[in-house]
Amino acid sequence: MKTVSSLLDGQWYDRYKAISRLNIRSSIYDVTNKCNLRCKGCFFFSSGEHLKGNEEMDVHAWEAFIDREKERGVNLAILIGGEPTLYLDRVEAFYKRLPTYCATNGIIKVPRDRFPDMMVGISLWGDEEDEKTLRGKDTFSISSRNYEGDPYTYYLYTITPKQIGKTERIIKKIRDAGLKVHMQLLSNDEGVDGFTWKPVELEDIRREMDAMLDAYPDTVISSKYYHKIITAGEMLGRKFGWNECPSVTVDFDRRNPQPKRLINFIRWSADLKTKHRCCTSETRDCKTCKDGAAHMSWVMVNKRAHMESAQDLQNWVEVYEMFAKLYKFIPW
Repeated sequence: MKTVSSLLDGQWYDRYKAISRLNIRSSIYDVTNKCNLRCKGCFFFSSGEHLKGNEEMDVHAWEAFIDREKERGVNLAILIGGEPTLYLDRVEAFYKRLPTYCATNGIIKVPRDRFPDMMVGISLWGDEEDEKTLRGKDTFSISSRNYEGDPYTYYLYTITPKQIGKTERIIKKIRDAGLKVHMQLLSNDEGVDGFTWKPVELEDIRREMDAMLDAYPDTVISSKYYHKIITAGEMLGRKFGWNECPSVTVDFDRRNPQPKRLINFIRWSADLKTKHRCCTSETRDCKTCKDGAAHMSWVMVNKRAHMESAQDLQNWVEVYEMFAKLYKFIPW
């Protein structure tokens, strides 16, 4: 019988034990329907999720809601939007009650006197030219000034096909700002011309992502196994899609057979009543989804499938460690 202890040597087994006790139970929360950018390809606006309900304005209602979520077993609140920093009182309501991660475009600085150790993930869509095309402005020039040297901040570098051969310059800029970076791929939900991935481009960017991890291991928070899965959309011979995704809101999950999934996961609207289908877009074709967190979670919930060999299980450990670092459960 294959067991964790029989597959892993002492060093890897210690790494496994450090993450196996974490028992992460996350859900995702739209803090607001508003944003100070309108990015082409933003799943929130392109799918009309901002119109699903009027956002709750009473912070006391948010506090009561969060207390109920904590009772439901949530131990990681992932805050998205819209732009969460537009309503820091709502962010603070989470922060005072739960381990909290705030996804932001970085234009408004999270005040560290108020949120000293909250993990902040800054969205970055390609280089300056990509950002101007897709987001209307070069956000890095603003966000890097706001967060330079911040030990609880990293860039979520959403790579586009136009970034092939150019990622090193961006990663150096992030390194020079004293910050970390995690890489994922653009899903291009609004079909912007020139920003949809071709198979050969995915192969090229996988090699480039691997090279960046090798060259900048103190800056890049990633895993080559994760690069393989997110570019191929495949894990252990299984294709990513609706029948495999672990990040489906539990109320919407009528799949049969039931895949491995995040326990009691819900993505909530800012009205605190409406629930969205999944962790990204209600209109996205799951076969084209390149969401990094969804693919990480896909690996994480499938530990048993990764116990065929020592290498498979080591791959699983690396991806779980990566997720735990990005959400501040273990140190960089």
